Amino acid sequence: MRPAARLQSAIELLDAILVAAKDGGASADQLAKSFFAERRYAGSKDRRAVRDLAWRAIRRFGEPPPSARSAFIALADEDAEIAALFDGSDYGPAAIGLQEQRAQGGPLPAWILPHLSILVDDSERPALLDRAPLDIRVNALKATREEVVRQLPEAEILHQSPYALRLPAGFPVDNHPLFAAGLAEIQDLGSQLIVDACAAVAGMTALDLCAGAGGKTLALAAAMQNKGTLIACDTNRNRLQKLQPRQIRAGASNIQTQLLDPGRETDMLSKYSGECDLVLVDAPCSGSGTWRRNPETRWRLNPQRLERVCADQEKILNIGAELVASGGHLVYAVCSILADEGRRQVNKFLDTHPDWRAVDPCVVAGRTEGAGILLTPNHDGSDGFFFARLKKL
Repeated sequence: MRPAARLQSAIELLDAILVAAKDGGASADQLAKSFFAERRYAGSKDRRAVRDLAWRAIRRFGEPPPSARSAFIALADEDAEIAALFDGSDYGPAAIGLQEQRAQGGPLPAWILPHLSILVDDSERPALLDRAPLDIRVNALKATREEVVRQLPEAEILHQSPYALRLPAGFPVDNHPLFAAGLAEIQDLGSQLIVDACAAVAGMTALDLCAGAGGKTLALAAAMQNKGTLIACDTNRNRLQKLQPRQIRAGASNIQTQLLDPGRETDMLSKYSGECDLVLVDAPCSGSGTWRRNPETRWRLNPQRLERVCADQEKILNIGAELVASGGHLVYAVCSILADEGRRQVNKFLDTHPDWRAVDPCVVAGRTEGAGILLTPNHDGSDGFFFARLKKL
């Protein structure tokens, strides 16, 4: 494909992403896969170039642009190389008209700025949309970090967490026998630090209330050395079903799964009421901590959705608290850099639950915010997370 044709393809892909963001459709990654599946003529270099152009436009605008063409015309005003591709050639975009619309605004949605954590200042914000690194967690049930490093000499040791490594961007993880054998899992450093804050030990009863596909559940199983009881719960069957093959590959034998019906969580978990030494509430959230991985999610978030998400978090946090035994702990976590979901959510919980207090999560990363810890891409090199370790008295 000629460069101009690549730009026209990026415009078409971005238009599809804009529609999906507005209508709650497929993710940008899924749309890109479908887009290229229908264009077999595009080689690997073409696909990479088209995707890079589309993602450059997504990262540039915090608000959804009026159209993909308006986004790229705005980029052309800033970049002469892109401007030259609007040449009107076959398969390329038409020349830019004198009065054509340009997308406006900066990289962050204007409405969200007052909701950001007080720690996310101007120096922090550019890194929120950088490309994310490739972090992995060594599976302590099968290997030591030193053993894995010998097989992955490209890996950088991340000293903030005992099993964390970082690989170069684009490293072919899927084809490496180490991952097929379950010696390691892809997992961001921030997620690993949340598991560290859980301080799980062998023999305890632990429950992962929003387990999803089980990344943190598997890390908890390794920390517990496969001893004790670990319950992985979720309301989404498809997500929870992904845990079983991962569990087998990892050699995690102490995990039980429980599918929950939305609205009936308390009843379905009643047998664990007051029985758990540890409950992890990795709550549904805005996903603002993963904008560098999924930048188009900025276009799916609005004040009304944020309000609904915060209400769900409060409900789930209260459900999890009922399961904790006296003297036990609850770790609340969100992949978010918004104070509404982090500091304010935990402060509200502590204000209404006098038999609970925040305790030190004992991690060597992040910064204190209220009763918890905030991780950010700029300060910690991880996704953005807020988490707090709470103890029931």
